[in-house]
Amino acid sequence: MQTTLEILTHPLLSGTRHGFFTRKGGASSGLFAGLNCGRRSTDQSDMVQVNRARVAAAMGVNAGHLATVRQVHSADVVVLDGDADPARVRDIDADGLVTARRDVALAVLTADCQPVLLADPDAGVVGACHAGWRGALNGVIEATVTAMQSLGAKDISAVIGPTISQRAYEVGPDFMDNFLTEDPDSERFFSGGPQGRPMFDLPAFGLSRLRAAGVQAEWSRHCTYSDPERFFSYRRATHEGQADYGRLISAIAL
Repeated sequence: MQTTLEILTHPLLSGTRHGFFTRKGGASSGLFAGLNCGRRSTDQSDMVQVNRARVAAAMGVNAGHLATVRQVHSADVVVLDGDADPARVRDIDADGLVTARRDVALAVLTADCQPVLLADPDAGVVGACHAGWRGALNGVIEATVTAMQSLGAKDISAVIGPTISQRAYEVGPDFMDNFLTEDPDSERFFSGGPQGRPMFDLPAFGLSRLRAAGVQAEWSRHCTYSDPERFFSYRRATHEGQADYGRLISAIAL
């Protein structure tokens, strides 16, 4: 069994411990083969625990200090400070985390949605958020930036990790209307697909929200849908008629 983790990093986040973990190097099998870190998947819970422990070790923290939340496509952000137990935030409904603590790694789970890692190393503040189309439209990116600023962050950089790319993201007119109703200029994130339906550019939308918030930002340019050897994908699993799908993990720490 392959046990070597594959961890994608980015120079914009230099000065932090961070990584967008691919599915390689995990203990799960079958539909979840590799590094499935989703507690709410139907994978064996002990395998998920092993996988998360491997991520924590790679991040240099103990397993109980790999902090995740119960993601619900919201704009809610948890500020992990003081003596709060990082293991307990997993029962909080939220989609962003920020901290100035050095003994904690913040992590989000994705399977096509955007994992966004943010940092101001000079201020000693990091953040992470799960930004699918709904969360991004609801403002989770801006809420995470604001929460970081409340801890003293000023010069924030961010990277969007592996996410579904426009060429794989066909949507319907109602989906597009959600964006145009809020901002008619959002039309630039849609183009016509091969079936004449809109194709949505999720990472471009995420980058626009980050940059509008004053954040220097880039996308790693990895598409989850088109690379099954490295990434889990909800949409690909759905198209293939799979009963469930694995969740990728992305983490950051000071």
